[in-house]
Amino acid sequence: MNRFPPPPVGVAVSRLHRLYREQGQSPWLDNLTRPYLRDGILAGFVAAGIRGVTANPTIFARAIAGSDAYDAQFAALIAEGLAVEDAYWELAAADVVDAAAILRPVYDTSGGTDGFVSIEVAPELARDTAATIAAAGRLHERIARPNVFVKIPATAEGIPAIADMIGKGVSINITLIFSLARYEQVIEAYLQGLETLAARGGDLAAVRSVASFFVSRVDTEVDRRLEHSGDPEAPALRGRAAIAQARLAYRIFRGRFTGARWEALAARGARVQRPLWASTSTKNPDYPDTRYVDSLIGPDTVNTLPEATITAFEDHGTLTRSIDTDPAAAAAVLGELAAVGIDMDDVGRTLEDQGVAAFHRSFAELLSELHAKAHQLAQR
Repeated sequence: MNRFPPPPVGVAVSRLHRLYREQGQSPWLDNLTRPYLRDGILAGFVAAGIRGVTANPTIFARAIAGSDAYDAQFAALIAEGLAVEDAYWELAAADVVDAAAILRPVYDTSGGTDGFVSIEVAPELARDTAATIAAAGRLHERIARPNVFVKIPATAEGIPAIADMIGKGVSINITLIFSLARYEQVIEAYLQGLETLAARGGDLAAVRSVASFFVSRVDTEVDRRLEHSGDPEAPALRGRAAIAQARLAYRIFRGRFTGARWEALAARGARVQRPLWASTSTKNPDYPDTRYVDSLIGPDTVNTLPEATITAFEDHGTLTRSIDTDPAAAAAVLGELAAVGIDMDDVGRTLEDQGVAAFHRSFAELLSELHAKAHQLAQR
């Protein structure tokens, strides 16, 4: 029997609907902006099969700086005497609350598996465990919606914060995962957190989590290194690293969520921490525009998609299970990469540093723009 329900009566069956119903993969939208909430655009995406929303500091910066839809609320907050950074969090939280309301029916009908909206702790906290724990707790209490994920980056300092939050029963989206080694640590933190929560007598069934494994950026970095390798075998490996690594991550996922340890937690109501494929737009125009969707389809996963990738997938994407068709071949690709001098752990560290820096830069630039706007308001 198919365990994935059909779309509501009267709703056209899109490829996004079929991706979930036939393959067990949940498509989420990788964008959040107030006009989408105000003008019914997000609701339209949900009707078309989108089952969740992700956002990050760069997305919020682009949304707030690129639209006048936030100006009235921002002016009112500044007039009330709020500091600029506090006003930013009010703007972001308002969008998350409204998006969560739109997605709440998805959350309810999926039994709490989908229908989530994500909001990330401030990026400057990525290397501070205690500050991340405190900020994640504040966001969780501030928004207080069951279908909201607090996002914590998978830095070395973020790993104990993940375990702490799960141990307190807080649902978490772990972001910026770029390597298999770090992914193993993320799963372990989740399991440890569940065990802590169980020891406290907490409700494991109320906790949800996804592990956001970034994809296309891996190919961007590996391809750059291959171009400078000088090894004659290197060119043939371009564009193969990201998919191979993600497929091995899925194998790790399947392995860690079986066995006696997991079964004991599952008996208490625990749910698996689904892999979420992030950064799935194609950065290299030489590669197919649905490459990082078509190649990573499988049950108990999420793929978070920007609008252009959704459009491309609806037009010509494939709907075949592909995530675990040949794990041996995926392992062989990583072996070939190692043979030409590509250290995937170092690739992961580089991309993690770049990701943290990019989010921090976006956040700082947005705050600078908001400070300037607040100054303009004060002069009126």
